[in-house]
Amino acid sequence: MSDDWWFSRRRRRPFSFFEEFEAMFEEMQKEFMEEVKRIMDSLPKELVKETRTPTGVRRQYGPFIYGYSITIGPDGKPVFRQFGNVSPAALPRGVEVRPEREPLVDVFEDEKTVKVVAEIPGVKKEDIDLTVDANRLTVKVDTEERKYYKEVELPAEVLTSGVKAVYNNGVLEVVLPKKEAGKTKGEKIKVE
Repeated sequence: MSDDWWFSRRRRRPFSFFEEFEAMFEEMQKEFMEEVKRIMDSLPKELVKETRTPTGVRRQYGPFIYGYSITIGPDGKPVFRQFGNVSPAALPRGVEVRPEREPLVDVFEDEKTVKVVAEIPGVKKEDIDLTVDANRLTVKVDTEERKYYKEVELPAEVLTSGVKAVYNNGVLEVVLPKKEAGKTKGEKIKVE
């Protein structure tokens, strides 16, 4: 295009350049608000709380939690672990939000045991449901205030008997003895 096009356009409408920007901005804002409404409508009902106030209905959303931890594995390579109730794997089309949170979990191993440490604050030890089988520990809490769920893949096969679990100040520690040979069925674990 030539420079004449620009100047002839400016003479006819001196501020049309800003009007076009404003129209583009309004269209982007409209699309953004439609996307926010779509996301809010698709949220699990457990994460939307409505309260009636004198001025109308107040909606509270959340909690939305996402995080990750990075540790160095025994082979010297970094190990990434995600936690929370928001899954960024659903991006870019949307965000998957679950009603239960995925707690931050660390797994430690020595010659005879596997130790799993999970952060699950705000619950009573009676509300913690632990299940173990040969290579997986499942941590579940389902109360009105808090919901947690995590399946932990264990680095070695473990015994389902002789498991010790202690919950103190929001931190759950589970010590599982390693299995030598043979298989056993899954078993419930009592939290002390």
